[in-house]
Amino acid sequence: MLAEVIATLAPRDDATYLDCTFGGGGYATAILDSAPRCTLFAMDRDPDAIARGAALAERYAPRLHLIEGRFGDMLGHLAERGVTALDGVVMDLGVSSFQIDQPERGFSFRADGPLDMRMEKHGPSAADIVNTRSEAEIADILYHLGEERFSRRIARAIVARRAEQPFTTTGDLAALVRSKVPRDPSGIDGATRSFQALRLAVNDELGEVERGLAAAAQLLAPGGRLVVVAFHSLEDRIAKRFMAEATGRAGGASRHDPGALAARVAPRFRILTSRALRPGGAETTNNPRARSARLRAMERLEEAA
Repeated sequence: MLAEVIATLAPRDDATYLDCTFGGGGYATAILDSAPRCTLFAMDRDPDAIARGAALAERYAPRLHLIEGRFGDMLGHLAERGVTALDGVVMDLGVSSFQIDQPERGFSFRADGPLDMRMEKHGPSAADIVNTRSEAEIADILYHLGEERFSRRIARAIVARRAEQPFTTTGDLAALVRSKVPRDPSGIDGATRSFQALRLAVNDELGEVERGLAAAAQLLAPGGRLVVVAFHSLEDRIAKRFMAEATGRAGGASRHDPGALAARVAPRFRILTSRALRPGGAETTNNPRARSARLRAMERLEEAA
């Protein structure tokens, strides 16, 4: 959804932006080209992404600044560079195509590889989770993060199998999961939800989204825009709820609550997307991975008098 992101962000000259998920540099390039005198900071927790961006940083020097780290920690990373306010923030959530297409990273079961899934290449891996966590913990991960209806059945089978031989590859785990779930009439691979859940757990992706949204809202200057593209329903739900609360649209609060009333009367932001934007038919045809994308955005209002 590159065109939709740039149209919503509306980059302008002499402004400062943050691309929270640099990946392959697609958004970064489009932002820098759209506003030839803007400055862009681009973050990624994956060291491979930062290494790939070196040539791009040289090409756009001194306007593009790469930062290796989590966007949930953007306040600290930017403060170290003297940045305390932004005119726009873009978050393209989830795993990148580069990570999916590299079997050695272990994000996908379409090609056999090590059961890894770590974006930062350190810390506990997916193999550590399935080989050491309790049956209940594994079931909770699969159910809450993958919305897998057969989570308990799968977790039970994982624990029984690992007692004989630990899981080390994506193909090995995927085969076991498929054997425990009914075939999906839509054609979705039976291992999809479980792998998605493990990836979210390994990288604490939902927690990172919550921290990143809060930090971005704090950094936005009046007129600054936050654009979020989510591919997972749980991530999109977090972004939707956050923006509703920031704009005073969240329901359920008592009208007698002074805090809730103040939020409604004087919200700090306004919604730019009345409903989530979806990719067009041409894009989903050319890039099937875009079919689940949802774009939401909001803008910081001028400071109240």
